[in-house]
Amino acid sequence: MESIITLYLGDIIELSTDALVNAANNYLVMGSGVAGAIKKKGGKIIEEQAVRKAPIPIGEAIFTTAGDLKAKYVIHAAGMGRDLKTNAFAIRDSTINSLKRAEELGLSSLAFPAIGTGVGGFPTDKCAKIMIGVVKEFLPKAKSLKTVIFALYDKKSYEVFKKELKGVSLSLKSCI
Repeated sequence: MESIITLYLGDIIELSTDALVNAANNYLVMGSGVAGAIKKKGGKIIEEQAVRKAPIPIGEAIFTTAGDLKAKYVIHAAGMGRDLKTNAFAIRDSTINSLKRAEELGLSSLAFPAIGTGVGGFPTDKCAKIMIGVVKEFLPKAKSLKTVIFALYDKKSYEVFKKELKGVSLSLKSCI
């Protein structure tokens, strides 16, 4: 079966993928941005389950229920510490570990936000290059995961990811 990397312009919490990735801090407290939206729509149970597993190393990822969301799980990717600062290594590692958690759960679809570009302040173009590169490398070896969606909340971020995805030459199908 062919693997697909695709883009979605809109709110990640509206997607019906097997799991959504939460751009988290390593204490897994869900404040604002993607985390706040996930908690607001999915319920406090998501944060309660996450915090019980905290703290985790920066770059690691854990999963919880998705509460009232359409998805089955939320994968919390610790792309930053409590200081809300991130870097390329944290984004790369949290992306890889999110993909690994999806495989461990036997999931076929996963949606990512642009990790670290909100409160973390990481440049969107660099984030797109890192995340798309990691997914491109991971998917051909994946056993269950076949669809990865990058959910971009604003048009500017969407266009940056679109440009990066167009530049990817791979045996995977990219849908933009």
